[in-house]
Amino acid sequence: MATRLSPLNVAAFLSRPLSVLPLAPLQPLLAAALMVMRRQHPAVFERLDELGDPLFVIDPIDLPFIFAMRPAGARPSILACREVNTDIATAIIHGPLPMLIDLLEGRLDGDALFFSRELTVGGDTEAVLVLRNAVDSDEIDLFEDFLAILGLLAGPLRFAAEFKNAVTTDWNAAR
Repeated sequence: MATRLSPLNVAAFLSRPLSVLPLAPLQPLLAAALMVMRRQHPAVFERLDELGDPLFVIDPIDLPFIFAMRPAGARPSILACREVNTDIATAIIHGPLPMLIDLLEGRLDGDALFFSRELTVGGDTEAVLVLRNAVDSDEIDLFEDFLAILGLLAGPLRFAAEFKNAVTTDWNAAR
């Protein structure tokens, strides 16, 4: 089992620098991530095509930017933005980054988070339901999908993560 980067630590670590740095260098990484997600999880995107060309605004409240995502249609895209005209958004989803990642990977129940108000949703809730059902229909592992972007570097990084996990497990067992 691979060790996962802690989204909470990454968000906390990156929040301050990202608040002053331009977001342009992040855009190619996001485009590559979307391309890999489309290749790895085509059924998710096929299900989203029924929505036409929705604009989902994903607001990880612990980061100094938001994501404007158009996952369907002829030209899917995801952009990191400081602000978006939410009047044109199909739906807006607010929550902490670790929770949003856990939702994407199917480790958390979106309904429970919504009703406990840990996750807030605005706009077309039917579109959000289609998004949730599309994501739930496939097993998404962001670490593995991230590795797919790295090509030849994926093997050594996976090995390093597994080695770290084994050492950490042995260390914790010895204590």
